[in-house]
Amino acid sequence: MKWHNKVTSLLNITYPVVQAPMLGITTPEMVAAVSEAGGLGSLPVGGLSADQTRELVRAVKALTSKPFAVNLFAHSIPSSIDTAAFTAMQQFLTTFAAANDITYVPPVQEMLRFHTYHDQIDILLSEQIPSVSFTFGIPEDEYIAALKNRGARLIGTATCVEEALLLDNKFVDVITAQGAEAGGHRGTFITEGTPPMIGTMSLVPQIVDATRRPVLAAGGIADGSTMMAAMMLGAQGVQVGSAFLVSNESSAPNAHKHRIQNASASDAVLTKNFSGRWARGIENKLMRAISESGLTTLPYPYQQSLTASIRSFAQQKDLTDFTTMWAGQSASKAVRKPAAAIFRTLIDQAQTSFEQIERHVQVKD
Repeated sequence: MKWHNKVTSLLNITYPVVQAPMLGITTPEMVAAVSEAGGLGSLPVGGLSADQTRELVRAVKALTSKPFAVNLFAHSIPSSIDTAAFTAMQQFLTTFAAANDITYVPPVQEMLRFHTYHDQIDILLSEQIPSVSFTFGIPEDEYIAALKNRGARLIGTATCVEEALLLDNKFVDVITAQGAEAGGHRGTFITEGTPPMIGTMSLVPQIVDATRRPVLAAGGIADGSTMMAAMMLGAQGVQVGSAFLVSNESSAPNAHKHRIQNASASDAVLTKNFSGRWARGIENKLMRAISESGLTTLPYPYQQSLTASIRSFAQQKDLTDFTTMWAGQSASKAVRKPAAAIFRTLIDQAQTSFEQIERHVQVKD
């Protein structure tokens, strides 16, 4: 099979496979391993400071000279929030933590400071990052222009055709079609209500037909056969997340990795309880408790800050009932191996699937 296409050409990679940026999971070692194997490793930096961003970028550069992407959160910070709702959620989490022997340090609303992509752009420009992906929105025109003037390729996330058209009109180079099966946060940015939940295999051909940009399929891409299925529907590449979640280079706690590998397809649910943005993950005690409280979930990133202390404690103690366990619909297929081996298996499986399709067509002819 010939792998060269618009995606490989634009991103300067050998195979049209992008490792999904998973904040809190993806490490510089994972990014470098995928890039070295011929794909596009993706470093998530959403919400991090400029100094943290620079440190992580340079950590990747120390491990590989191959192209990699840096992923930004292109959201805006709410200008104001409901103080009463913030206090009520804070009090609830304080009580919940005490009842479950969790050390909880509640944030002080007035002291909260948030970093946005505006703080990070100069780092990406000075470090000459070859590909910049983003989710939760679209960077402002001046930042798109600045990145493009430096030669960066831009990859935007769409969960429906309407979002894809907005990305297309901003001359984004590649569009990631994020289907409902994808784990972690939804990239939705045109609605604050329930996000579009269009399956990957339906969304991909819709966006391919509606836009002028090459499309990456994301969500449920767990092996070579699902990769080939997406490409047969018009995608010119895939973005893979959950398959790398249990890799040797993943920073997910061991209990998280074990839970993912033993999850059923129905264990992953959509929730705003952890961060204030819709995300797909394995249901657990903290998620249920917030739902049952009847309290208003604060918008992102305020809810994220409120639950941060509990989640951090749980991760340190390997307690899966009290932290995020983002997972896609096919996460249970993930295998504990080095990221490079996972990548190589995906390519080999896709090659086998392609050859089977070719043989089938020849027999029919």
